[in-house]
Parts: sequence; structure tokens; C-alpha cells
Amino acid sequence: MTILTGNQQLVKQINKTLVLETILNEAPISRADIAQKVGLNKGTVSSLVNELIEEQLIYESGPGKSSGGRRPVMLLFNEKAGYSIGIDLGVNYILGILTDLKGHIVAEIQKKLSVTGVEQVKQMMIAIIEDLIRSAGQSHYGIIGIGIGIPGMVNNDGEILLAPNLGWKNVRMKEEIENRFQVPVIIENEANAGAYGEKLYGAGKEFDNILYVSAGIGIGVGVILDGQLFTGSGGFSGEMGHTIIIVNGKECSCGSRGCWEQYASEKALLEEAKNIPIPYADKDSISIELLVELAKEGNEEVINLFKKIGAYLGVGINNMINTFNPEQIIIGNRLAMAKDWLEESITHFVKSHTIPFHQQDLSITFSQLTTHSTAVGVCALSIENFLKTSVK
Repeated sequence: MTILTGNQQLVKQINKTLVLETILNEAPISRADIAQKVGLNKGTVSSLVNELIEEQLIYESGPGKSSGGRRPVMLLFNEKAGYSIGIDLGVNYILGILTDLKGHIVAEIQKKLSVTGVEQVKQMMIAIIEDLIRSAGQSHYGIIGIGIGIPGMVNNDGEILLAPNLGWKNVRMKEEIENRFQVPVIIENEANAGAYGEKLYGAGKEFDNILYVSAGIGIGVGVILDGQLFTGSGGFSGEMGHTIIIVNGKECSCGSRGCWEQYASEKALLEEAKNIPIPYADKDSISIELLVELAKEGNEEVINLFKKIGAYLGVGINNMINTFNPEQIIIGNRLAMAKDWLEESITHFVKSHTIPFHQQDLSITFSQLTTHSTAVGVCALSIENFLKTSVK
């Protein structure tokens, strides 16, 4: 008898989640239309909808169009029922955002990062989280979770195994932040999070097999297969920035030589820029923002430098296309700011080197969320976790 009750509760939970997801994705929608879409009877749908209204996850709006009878009451997802916090930890910046439950950015804070010590960085993150919490409006559920995107290898338990550009190994901070703020914390590789953000809210909405190239100080790749985030058996797939493109090439912080990110990242761009005359700056103050401005002004040496970096991006992208046969490549993170000068050399390299069959119906584009893909992605992962656990 207990097993039967358990099964009945599980079936109800599954159905309730299905109803909530339908409202989330199809709103505004009526009870009758939900019943038709999910294959449940109207009485069951009505009962589950009433529970979701009581829990303030959905609400009723004005009547919709009539199909002959009484005009139906329409249902909407209550995106203001709570807020999610997303942190994108870069090598030279920390970006924190606050979103509602539909991923709309409500507030954001960005700070330059000039230190990489674990404790110093953690304290900066905590200060940003506290400021974002203060900026959140009143809501039924308050802060529902915190997501943190890390430029390195993160296992399925949220332990940061290796973040070479930060100099971190075997760092645990998940439990400490959870205890401090009393909300669930998700720690994910920043490229995985960026891929998820672009799939849900950005350039990847129309595709199910996507490779997201996070090109910042280093390079990471997030993989979406059949519409789902693929993280590998241990949780750390996508370390394509450390694939070798030059035998015995430049030394890399991972301990190897000739890694892709040594030739096609923001770090590579800034190192190469030291070898050309840059107006308005000394060698230590060159930034990608300055280089983009110079390119806009028509500085040929800077434009040619972007083209060189674009060609090297094309090398790694070509290798990934031949491996995964994706529908879409999305290039994001800070190098996406230079789209106007990178795009042509990337596409030229791919067209010249990639197997023709792989190029059919392939879309190569740049991030719609630009520098916010990772932060939005970890917010989305926290929201997804909240909705799964809040439905009972």
C-alpha cells in the first residue's frame, strides 16, 4: 500500500512538472489547451493548476480568445516569484547578475580582477553576491539559488579540479557559499554554462547540436547534443582550448605546449599586440576594448592582428566540426566583441579546410548574449534546479 501511495505521489509530481513546463514555455495558455497538449484530463489539470497558483509559481491573466464558448482564463508563469544569482568568474574580471525566473537580467555588477588567490577571489564574489541580494525586490521565494561559472575543470560535485589560468587546483567552495547564504549553489565550467545560456536565451534557440566557443583569456568549449548540455562522464568535457595545434609550440599554463588557447584567445591577442605600435597605451595597459576601438578607427595593424587570431580560431573550430558534425558554432566571451574583424578569417579557414559534408547546413555565428552568456547560463541552471525541487 505504501508503494502505491509513493507511486501516486510520483505520478502527480511528474504531471505537475509537465503542466508547469507547458505554462513556462507556451504562456499565455488556457487550462483546456494544457490538457490537450500534455494528454491529461481537464480535472487533473485544473487541480494541478490551482496548486501552482497557491504556490505563486503561476497566475491567471485576462480572458483569451473564444473558440465559440466562454472566453478561457489564461495562465502565465510568475517570473517574479524569485530571483537567481549568476557569477561569471573570469581570469581578469568577475561579473555578477541577478535575474528573475525567466532569465531576464534585473541587476548586474562587474569588477576587474587583479588577484587570483582563492580566498581573495572568494571574498570579492561574496561581496558581489551580497550587493545583488540587496538589489533584489520583494518576492515569494527570494533568492532561489546561486550559480558560479569557473574557467576550468569542475567535477559533478562542484569541486574545481583545475583552473590553470587562475593557478587553482582542488578548490572546494560550494559548501561554504551554501552555508553562508542558505541557498543551493551550482558550480559549473564557464563554457558549459555559456553554451546553456545561449541555447535557452541566445543564438542557439533554433538548434539542438551546438558547440559554444568561449574565447576569453583562455578557451573553453560547451557542448549541446540533442538539445541537452553534455558534460562528459566526470563533468569536465570541452577542454578544447588545451588541444594541440602546434607541435612543441608555446608553453601553456596547463603544463603542455602548443595549446589552441595560446594562439586564439584574448591572452594571445594581447601578447601579440605588444609587438605592434599601439597608440594611447603602453604594453602593460593594452586591452581588447582599446584594440576594438583602434580597429573601428581603421588601424590596419590591429585589424590584421584580429584576422590572424581569427584564422587560429578557425583551426580549432575546423577540428571540432570534423569531430562533432554540429549544426551550429557559437563564438562567445570577450573575443566576440571583435566579431567584425574575426568573422571573415574564421569562416574563410573553415570553408578552406573543413570536409564539405560537414559544412552543409552549418551555422557559424557569434553570441547574442556577448559577455553575459556564462552568467545567464548559471542562473538558468539554478532556476531549473529550483523548479525541479519546488514542485511536489
